[in-house]
Amino acid sequence: MAGKKQFDMDAALDAAMVQFWHAGYSDTSVDDLSRATGMNRSSIYSSFGDKDALFLRCLDRYAARYGEKYTAALSGADAEPVAAVRAFFDVTLERISDPALPNGCLVAQSAMTVPVLSPAIAARAEEALGSQHQRLRAALTSGRLTDREADAFAVHVAAVNQSLAVMSRAGTSPAQLQAVVDVTIDALAKTLREHD
Repeated sequence: MAGKKQFDMDAALDAAMVQFWHAGYSDTSVDDLSRATGMNRSSIYSSFGDKDALFLRCLDRYAARYGEKYTAALSGADAEPVAAVRAFFDVTLERISDPALPNGCLVAQSAMTVPVLSPAIAARAEEALGSQHQRLRAALTSGRLTDREADAFAVHVAAVNQSLAVMSRAGTSPAQLQAVVDVTIDALAKTLREHD
């Protein structure tokens, strides 16, 4: 339509997601979102709603994008649980090492600020963390661990995964992050060997 600026909704959501990911929810203003997306304030509000509504969409987008990758990585856990968990961590390590993306994890950052978030955003961040635990638990249960062991490793692997994101944001080297992963992988492999 002549005279009306068109925009790519997916590109705008990705730009907003990266802005929130880089600065965090609290430190991102609507003006920051306007600069990031190239949309004026009124276009942001009319297209996405208020800042909370936009952040929820970005958090969902992030969780879905990486959730699909984690699910694919864990898909072979019934046959090769150690390789599947290593592939799970590889998703995080690849994301962390991508210079085009901010350090850290949007879900982990959001979870760390739950006390200052609105109830809806806090609940969504906690839901995203819970989904990761459930995904891991299901994969590890199918990989010869008992329910108790699968639950314990799911909690541990999810915690290590979130720690990688926080550590990367604090400047921990890729080699150190890989060493953290290797300790978890070795513990899982040892537990599985006890079942053989």
